[in-house]
Amino acid sequence: MYTMLKSDFDLLIIGAGPAGLTAAQYGARANLKVLVLERLAPGGQALSIDVLENYPGNVERKDAEGNVIAGPRTGYEMAQDMHSQAEAFGASFLCEEVCELKKEGDLFTAVLANGETRKAPAVIIATGAKHSFLGIPGEKEFSGRGVSWCATCDGAFFKGKKIIAVGGGDAACDGAQYLSRLSGQLILIHRRDRFRAQRALADRVLQNKNIEVRFNTVIKEIKGDKKVGSAVLECEGRVYGETADAVFIFAGMTPQSWLVSGEESSGGVKAELDDGGYIVSDQKMAASVPGLFAAGDVRSGSFRQVIVAAGEGAVAAHSAAEYIEQLGMRN
Repeated sequence: MYTMLKSDFDLLIIGAGPAGLTAAQYGARANLKVLVLERLAPGGQALSIDVLENYPGNVERKDAEGNVIAGPRTGYEMAQDMHSQAEAFGASFLCEEVCELKKEGDLFTAVLANGETRKAPAVIIATGAKHSFLGIPGEKEFSGRGVSWCATCDGAFFKGKKIIAVGGGDAACDGAQYLSRLSGQLILIHRRDRFRAQRALADRVLQNKNIEVRFNTVIKEIKGDKKVGSAVLECEGRVYGETADAVFIFAGMTPQSWLVSGEESSGGVKAELDDGGYIVSDQKMAASVPGLFAAGDVRSGSFRQVIVAAGEGAVAAHSAAEYIEQLGMRN
C-alpha cells in the first residue's frame, strides 16, 4: 500500500489560468488533496481580457426600471472569483515556479525553483501559452519603454498618444478595442488581407472610428531614443516610417509545454506533443504519460477561449480523480 509523504498531494496542478483554477475547484470538490503551483498571479491570459463579454451569464444586468446595476466582469475580476472559489472548496495554492517534472513508478515529482519538491500520483498541466515575439530590431530593446504585449496592463500609460498595434487574431482585435477607448490615434496593422479573429470581433474593429486598419502591412523595426518614437512599416513593397509613442504586439502564442518534453532516461516526463509543441491528449484530457493530464491553451487542438479552458479543466480534474481511485493512491 502506497504511503503519502507529509508534503505530498493527490493532485498537482501546474498553472493557475482558467483551466487550472477550474481543475482546482473540481479536484477539491472530489475530495482530493489539491495543490496549484503558479509562478505569477492566478488568472493567466484571462488577466489581459478587458471585458469578458462572451462567457455565458457574464452579461449586463438591469433593474426593473432599466437602470444598469451590473455589467460584464473583466478577466481579472473573474480570475479573482475563480481563485477564491477554488480555495473555498479546499484547494491549496503555492506561488512558486516548477523547474522540472519527474516520474518514478506511479509518482510524479515537481521540482520547484527554491529547490523543494512536491509529489503526487497525478498532474494536470495547465501552463497555457505565452506571447510570441516578432523578432524585429527594437522589440526587446524597448520592452517596457513603449513596447508591450498587454493592452490592459500598459494601455493607460499611452492615453491620448499615438499607438501602433500588430496582429489580426482575437487577441489583437480585443486589445485594439481596449486601446481605442484610451486613444483616438490607433493604427492596427495586419500582414494578411483580412483578420483571423472571430467575425464579431473583427467587424467591431472595422467599424471603430478610433481604429485605422492597415492590411497587408508588416512592422520591420521599432525605433526611438530612450523610448519608442517610431516604427518602420512595409506595405506591398513600400517601406515607410510611422511616428508612434507605443507599439502593442499581438502576434500569437507559444505553448508552455517544456516541462513535459524531458528525457525519460533521466526521470524526466516526456509526453507526446504536436508539431506546434502543444500537448496531445484524448477526450478525457489524458496525455500519453499515465497520470498526466492537460487542459487549456497548452493542449493540442484546444479552442483558446476561457469557457473552453474552464471546461477542459473540469474534465481533467474528473479524469485525474478516476485515475487516482484506480491506483488506490488517494491521500
